[in-house]
Amino acid sequence: MKNQEIKFKNKNSNYSIIVGKNSLKILPNKIRLLCPRTKKIALVIDKKVPKKFKTILKKKLKKYEVLFIQFNANEKNKSINTVNYYLKILLSKNFNRSDLIISVGGGITGDTIGFVASIFKRGINFINIPTTLLAQVDSAVGGKTGVNSVYGKNLIGSFYQPKLVISDTAFINSLPKREMICGFAEILKHSIIKDKHFFKWLEKNSKLVFSKSSKELIYAIKKSCEIKNHFVTRDTNEKGIRMVLNFGHTFAHAIEIKNNYSKKITHGEAVLSGMILETKLSVIKKICSMKTLIRILSFYKKNSLEYTYKKYKHHKSINQLIPFLKNDKKNNDDKINFILLNRIGKTALPNKSKISISNLKKMIKFISQY
Repeated sequence: MKNQEIKFKNKNSNYSIIVGKNSLKILPNKIRLLCPRTKKIALVIDKKVPKKFKTILKKKLKKYEVLFIQFNANEKNKSINTVNYYLKILLSKNFNRSDLIISVGGGITGDTIGFVASIFKRGINFINIPTTLLAQVDSAVGGKTGVNSVYGKNLIGSFYQPKLVISDTAFINSLPKREMICGFAEILKHSIIKDKHFFKWLEKNSKLVFSKSSKELIYAIKKSCEIKNHFVTRDTNEKGIRMVLNFGHTFAHAIEIKNNYSKKITHGEAVLSGMILETKLSVIKKICSMKTLIRILSFYKKNSLEYTYKKYKHHKSINQLIPFLKNDKKNNDDKINFILLNRIGKTALPNKSKISISNLKKMIKFISQY
């Protein structure tokens, strides 16, 4: 299957997301076209990326002065201290705004290095090469960059669009099943919030996506990117409709913070839990049918994803998340700003499903009944 291209366009930015197997081969030509004055390249690569890709990139960038920097990507290193460290390196090596930073890694790498690019001399050329399924369908699309704070996840950041995103599915072949589930969570979310036909396609083809079948995997990534792109281009700075993309994330971020971002639960597993909890809230509030919830639960069962929400079947475990819901970025008053579901393919509008803590506690008591 040939490379697929999704074009991001708004009044300030215009770039392409290229999806395909071995799509890294287009990188040299794209740099010449998009960054013609570049002489120096800082290539920041997650240390978990297989070494063969570093060798491939070294050959493809041999005409440039390349600074290879290894990054130990984890939530604790997604910090302002790490940002300062990379800024010092770039300044000491006399990089300028016409040079280029390339991020090679998952979402943590892309978010952190994208933020560095956005504030280095008020903006340096940036290319993102996401290497995990999660990054390819989520964090690499939309221009959100940032790092964590002791007060919560992604609370320090900026909106900064790259010159190019290359999602080479060759990277996916090395991912373990749990990492595939992590990325699949966002693919599933995109279908639930926007496209009932894509959800139906996933019901038939999810096994092939998990098995990394090239054709189905590329289609799922492309379709997922198109859905996210739909929301991002209409609301680049997340003031309105883009918040729909946070379906499942209000509970998910609380789960991650409560677990101190440990390896006990991945971001995708937390999102899978959050989507079930927020769909159940939708049913309790009578804006979503029981039939929709049953269909989603059936999808989880078919794909052995039930383990992700097992812990949160009882109201006591959900109540423990409430203190961590208060710092969610969508909140703009003392209520929790949920994105709730009407039906597969359509959510309630942002800011229309705010729930006070006292009312949330009352609703949570009914969750174990669903």
